[in-house]
Amino acid sequence: MLLSRWRRWRRGRPFWGGLFAVLAGAEICALPLAPLKVMLQQGIAGIPSVLMGIVMIVLGLTAWFSPAQRSLAGVLTTLIATAALVLSNLGGFLIGTLLGILGGGLMFAWQPHAAARPSAAPQSPAPPAP
Repeated sequence: MLLSRWRRWRRGRPFWGGLFAVLAGAEICALPLAPLKVMLQQGIAGIPSVLMGIVMIVLGLTAWFSPAQRSLAGVLTTLIATAALVLSNLGGFLIGTLLGILGGGLMFAWQPHAAARPSAAPQSPAPPAP
């Protein structure tokens, strides 16, 4: 029963797009906060990285919990992931940028399933107008 509820919840929203956006945000956000003194320089370059990562995580969660906002979240995720390429250690060494672009595209392209229509008798064509 729990598994069927999980599947129903997951299929009713852009789950994979949101997941990739959350992973991209976590990856972009984690690199400036990592204790690697040799590779990364903290400072003004670390602030946009953390902010972009947090915004991407919020956009991924927005796609999950408010599927009606998926188009805006998808476009913004793609734009932020592209901006992270320049502003944030090559977008998390390209991994965060690629995950963000993939997640944004999946969010934007997702469509809700159409409700099954009851089968009706085929309608006859309308009579010609006078």
